[in-house]
Amino acid sequence: MVKAAKHVAVLMGGWDAERPVSLNSGGQCADALERAGYRVSRIDVDRSIGKRLEELRPDVAFNALHGPWGEGGAVQGILETLRVPYTHSGILASALAMNKEKARAVFKAGGLPIADGKVMSRHEVARAHPMKPPYVVKPIAEGSSFGVIIVREGRSHPPQELAARDWRFGEEVLVERYVPGRELTCAVMGDVALGVIEIVTSGQVFYDYDAKYAPGGSKHILPAEISPNIYQSIQKLALRAHEALGCRGVSRSDFRFDDQGNGQGELVILETNTQPGMTPTSLVPEMAAHAGHTFEELVSWMVEDASCDR
Repeated sequence: MVKAAKHVAVLMGGWDAERPVSLNSGGQCADALERAGYRVSRIDVDRSIGKRLEELRPDVAFNALHGPWGEGGAVQGILETLRVPYTHSGILASALAMNKEKARAVFKAGGLPIADGKVMSRHEVARAHPMKPPYVVKPIAEGSSFGVIIVREGRSHPPQELAARDWRFGEEVLVERYVPGRELTCAVMGDVALGVIEIVTSGQVFYDYDAKYAPGGSKHILPAEISPNIYQSIQKLALRAHEALGCRGVSRSDFRFDDQGNGQGELVILETNTQPGMTPTSLVPEMAAHAGHTFEELVSWMVEDASCDR
């Protein structure tokens, strides 16, 4: 039962590249929590967040931040220190999932399928192809596809933008073999895997920032039109990734499934997002609705699930 008097501080904004997305997510969640009967304080997070929380003394912090600081364990450490119960994953799971190199190691140890890849200096990759194209270059710790580069088959030169002075996504990058085929995603809510969505982009080369957040940027097919055994495999892998990383609350894992032409039916996990977007075009609210949960019920469940020592 919803506790109408519970005071929830919705943390949003911050200073990472995903600030606009976080403000959108946080606003949507705050509105829904107010409709559900909670007392809500909206906090556009800056570096004085600890002091602000000490002054507010909320019952729960709803973490709607996106990006390395809000998702990577730092704000979770502040909340643990202040003993403010919070949503989503704890310090270790957040840090592991945000760092693609560390997440891959956890996935591999847990028996989850990953694409061949390695971590390199961005300047090394800019000088010479690190592997035969096609391959993908990803920043180690960014979300919303910021800084992702797909190097297509037949490209003669490596991506020169990695050597640019204005590159702002870290000195090391993850280089992975490109897996063609379908983009699939599955969320976990507590200990239950929700439905599987296929993402079909509308003109973009891949599921980039615009495809994620621009109206009409992508089409979501739910349930994904794939064979039942692949559908169930993705649900099992999403739950296994959630558990292997030690996630709590809601997470979402992304996959590639190669069913093209002479593809061998390869299925790989790309990453797990511990704080998925909650905007009008986001995937998790859509999956929750398919499972019978309204948006208000989803965010209320997250508040009631909140705790310290996550």
